[in-house]
Amino acid sequence: MATETVAKPRTSARVHVQKFGTFLSGMIMPNIGAFIAWGIITALFIEKGWLPVPQLGGFGETDGKPNIGLVGPMITYLLPLLIGYTGGKMVYDVRGGVVGAIGTMGVIVGAGIPMFIGAMIMGPLGGWTMKKIDSLWDGKIRPGFEMLVNNFSAGIWGALLAMLGFYAVAPVVSGFSAGAGNVVQFLVNNGLLPLTSIFIEPAKVLFLNNAINHGVLTPLGVQQSLEQGKSILFLLEANPGPGLGILLAYMFFGKGAAKASAPGAAIIHFLGGIHEIYFPYVLMRPLLILAAIAGGMTGIATLAVTGAGLVAPAAPGSIFAVLAQTSRDSYLGVILAVLLATAASFLVASVIMKTTKHSDEGDLNAATSRMEEMKGKKSSVSSHLTGAGAGVGTAVMAGPIKNIVFACDAGMGSSAMGASVLRNKIKAAGFPDVKVTNSAIANLSDTYDVVVTHQDLTERAKPSTSSAAHFSVDNFMNSPRYDEIVDLVRESNTDGGTSDAGAMAEPEAGTSGGAAAAGAAGVGAGAAAAAGQGAHAADAPAAGQAEILARESVILTGTATTRDAAIDEAGRLLLARGAVDQGYIDAMHEREESVSTYMGSFLAIPHGTNAAKDHIRKSAVSVIRYPQGIDWNGKEVKFVVGVAGVNNEHLHILSSIAKVFTNKEQVARLEAASSVDEVLELFGKVNA
Repeated sequence: MATETVAKPRTSARVHVQKFGTFLSGMIMPNIGAFIAWGIITALFIEKGWLPVPQLGGFGETDGKPNIGLVGPMITYLLPLLIGYTGGKMVYDVRGGVVGAIGTMGVIVGAGIPMFIGAMIMGPLGGWTMKKIDSLWDGKIRPGFEMLVNNFSAGIWGALLAMLGFYAVAPVVSGFSAGAGNVVQFLVNNGLLPLTSIFIEPAKVLFLNNAINHGVLTPLGVQQSLEQGKSILFLLEANPGPGLGILLAYMFFGKGAAKASAPGAAIIHFLGGIHEIYFPYVLMRPLLILAAIAGGMTGIATLAVTGAGLVAPAAPGSIFAVLAQTSRDSYLGVILAVLLATAASFLVASVIMKTTKHSDEGDLNAATSRMEEMKGKKSSVSSHLTGAGAGVGTAVMAGPIKNIVFACDAGMGSSAMGASVLRNKIKAAGFPDVKVTNSAIANLSDTYDVVVTHQDLTERAKPSTSSAAHFSVDNFMNSPRYDEIVDLVRESNTDGGTSDAGAMAEPEAGTSGGAAAAGAAGVGAGAAAAAGQGAHAADAPAAGQAEILARESVILTGTATTRDAAIDEAGRLLLARGAVDQGYIDAMHEREESVSTYMGSFLAIPHGTNAAKDHIRKSAVSVIRYPQGIDWNGKEVKFVVGVAGVNNEHLHILSSIAKVFTNKEQVARLEAASSVDEVLELFGKVNA
């Protein structure tokens, strides 16, 4: 118990730091294209650029009037406003983005300089405060007045935020920016800037590469570039030299799989700019962090001595991106910085690898897994290191797959639906003996062959199921991962054959096109039995189930227009049935903030957290249709199914609902249904 008590705070601290760093970089990363566009325009058209154009570069006069150009307005207004909008949208969708951008404008005008840090404050602040304000009168606005209230509340609050930014935030951020610039200049003047590699390189390898580069260095670098025409800060983290040197050392002095994969990894790293591909090689031999630090310090020292820099961020950190953003007078210095960083890293790594005994043969997979655990997501390039196929990792199944579990935080039914879909697919493939169950993450044990979770919850499931193959999904109705699992079952259960499965089979979080966002699509696969039960509980109705879905809990035209309002509407139906108390509705919102309950096929099933089970009085399900659709974290939802379940009583009906929503024809019939009876009929004899 003592060990567990000590370990939890470390994990919690790492997760919080990771989330904060990801949030910072999440405001910059979507707008990197705009930064690059500004960098190209600056490099080409300013007075000292390659193709000076007064009207575009903003120098000289035309018809007696000073040229404004593109460079100044883009850096002063466009880029901070994009960051502010993105930050607000991350918190409260488009409405939050608009209010965040308004607040950012106040900081911009108040400071009179590019306000990237101010935008990173005002954007999320605008989104969060607007969300809180909207919650005050959610569901209380008289019909017909929604647009009036929404528009004026956003306008009034945005105006107040702009004034707050002008009078309060702008002076503080201006002072901070000036102080940070002075610190950087002090380090440069005293030859101390290379020492930053002592912190930057280890943080990169752990999980904060994007947070450091785009959350901290890019905003400071842009300000410096505006004043001096270039900035060394853009290459403190993005220099591909240190990683290349380590990979070259593995090519010459490595062993086994690490040596064999190093050449391909070097190409991806140096030319493709995906630096995370070399992180497992460092984690495999932790002493190699010294090589990365040596390379980073050498590169920074070279840049400082030659006075070289980039005009804009190099993203990704490919040598092509670096050269494309290099200042006109800095090519020699930048190229030397990359070459010398590579050489220094290579020399130190070679000495370490030649003087220490270590077997690389079986450690690359484990190092890749550790890297992904620390980053909190699947690496898009890890399959190159492990030799896996698309979407599948490297754990070898010791025998046929017999036991598959869906797991998530709560116990309300998303797992039951996902498990039902996968169970039907596996049965159709001719393997009815393969057991597909569902469980809360807290109740998992290392007894499963395959574990399926939502991509945002996989890291929580791994510690207690380390020997299983892990698959992450973001759509529970028709995820392509299901077909991969079926193929894996077929291969592993055919004539005793073995198969390469994925201890890290999940796709990279956020690749589904939204926020994940994060965490944009799907609910943690596997919420079901409160006690982790539910082997095939969804296949047969439980006693007393006749009242789980009642006619009065089905609404054909919901009134909500936002995700949170829809959750309230579904929760109020459960409350009216006496199935839950108000605390459960609050827990439904808490659950949604943690992991989205979007299931795919226009369906969301909001439910409470695992800790909210005490707020459930009896099992009940509510069904609401929204013909016009609701924006659910970037996904369109037309059907919201509120779920409250005691033990496994509700699993049969959720299994029936899952079967409907995996059939496009049935979903179309639901959309066209004109009566509650039609909806109940489509779900089958769910109350039988």
